[in-house]
Amino acid sequence: MPHLLLIPLILAVLAVFAAPRSSLAQAETPVSQCQMIARSLPAVTFASFSASAALRVQAKANEEVRITYVGHSTFFIETPGGVKIATDYNGWYKPPALPTVVTMNKAHSSHYTTNPEPGIEYVLHGWQDGSEKGADHDVVVGDTYIRNVPTDIRGWGGAMEPNGNSIFIFEVAGLCIGHLGHLHHELTEKQYAEIGRLDVLMVPVDGGLTMGAESMSRVVQRLRSALILPMHRRGPPISQFLSMFGEGFDAVTDDDATVTVSIRNLPKRPTIHILSGV
Repeated sequence: MPHLLLIPLILAVLAVFAAPRSSLAQAETPVSQCQMIARSLPAVTFASFSASAALRVQAKANEEVRITYVGHSTFFIETPGGVKIATDYNGWYKPPALPTVVTMNKAHSSHYTTNPEPGIEYVLHGWQDGSEKGADHDVVVGDTYIRNVPTDIRGWGGAMEPNGNSIFIFEVAGLCIGHLGHLHHELTEKQYAEIGRLDVLMVPVDGGLTMGAESMSRVVQRLRSALILPMHRRGPPISQFLSMFGEGFDAVTDDDATVTVSIRNLPKRPTIHILSGV
């Protein structure tokens, strides 16, 4: 059975084990569902696994997440619990409402701002100022658990800067949603392990500002997410990116900038969904 078809079954099992048991429920150690799902699939090896910095999401099958493409690398994610998230927020592309959370990366000024709007409760940088250690976020906001996996970035001189970018992962409504940020290199086995399973993947398709289409396609194929949302399109037409994928991937072009996702309506085959404005 294809891995994608296992996801609803695995989530149902996790929900049973995650169900509250009297007052002890609040004391249970939280667990990242994205890593648990990946661990349960064959041929997946983890370099590390930490259950102490995660959230066991108790999702209802009918819970939906709205994802709207705002522009460049900014998506606006609206959760069932009312949490609003803007990715790679730069202040230029305005989300339809004030975000609760914004994530940022620093490769270019179009991926961050030093003056976020007042009222944003959580501003999460994908880098650690003054340190090569890398950002480390484990944040629970309402019904959403947000974490990051640091990656390196290419400096203006061409040298690689350790941990200057982050892949942000949002676990909500039983879904694992990942945003690659300004990814400049193919991922290591350790990074794939830290990411775990991603149902929805936001991927730059600029043809070389981040990585070439061939390198980026290998990352996408390895992650094999059910729903792939292109972003950061510059230079070559998106057809160049699509040409990297064979018959195992579907492609959809949408006249709408918003897609509504739930664990029940995920595509059965990996689908590259091109939202309006990309």
